[in-house]
Amino acid sequence: MRIPDKTNENTCFAALLAPFDLTGVTGTADALHTQRAHARFLVDEKKAHYLLVVKANQPELHRRLRSLPWKDVTVRRYDREIGHGRRETRVTRALTVTDLGLDFPHAAQAVRILRHRTDRTTETVSRQTVYAITDLNSHQASPQRLGQLARSQWTTENRLRFVRDTTFAEDTSKIRTGHGPENMSTLRNLAINALRAAGLRNIAAGIRHVSYEPFTRPLDLLGIV
Repeated sequence: MRIPDKTNENTCFAALLAPFDLTGVTGTADALHTQRAHARFLVDEKKAHYLLVVKANQPELHRRLRSLPWKDVTVRRYDREIGHGRRETRVTRALTVTDLGLDFPHAAQAVRILRHRTDRTTETVSRQTVYAITDLNSHQASPQRLGQLARSQWTTENRLRFVRDTTFAEDTSKIRTGHGPENMSTLRNLAINALRAAGLRNIAAGIRHVSYEPFTRPLDLLGIV
């Protein structure tokens, strides 16, 4: 969906999701969409759930989440994995906030995810703390499940938006008039999906491979003979 001029994607949130049956679905979104209106729309109108990342664009809510007694939380989930040249450990804690007056619609649990990453080449260690809020209560979503939901959001960011912003330089595109932006967005998604369906995990490398024989390899990739 094209975003109207002089606005941002927040204004399209409800319009984009309105046609779909989201009953029982848990929607995840980055911090830009951590809006009270969005939470009400998902829960009240679509009968769905949400897990929304909280950052500095919601300063008071972010401060309240940071000040919760996380050290007293005994139920936590540890996830460890190795990939992309690094070792990563994620510690997920969840805390019931139903009666804590966070002033966010339908808030039931707060989530804190602490990520430790070690670069396997340089052994450099980085640490990041991410906060989120959800209407799912502790019976509906354990720390393990909440960690999985948060991870799914990061996967979307890494596998789609990051690729479009970096490999395809979408944000700097000068195609801005008429149906050009929508058409180019469709073509970028087609390229990404076609390359992944062919088993290519690195999209930039896949584009280079196809470009070496531009009159045949793109057609082969799309199954056109």
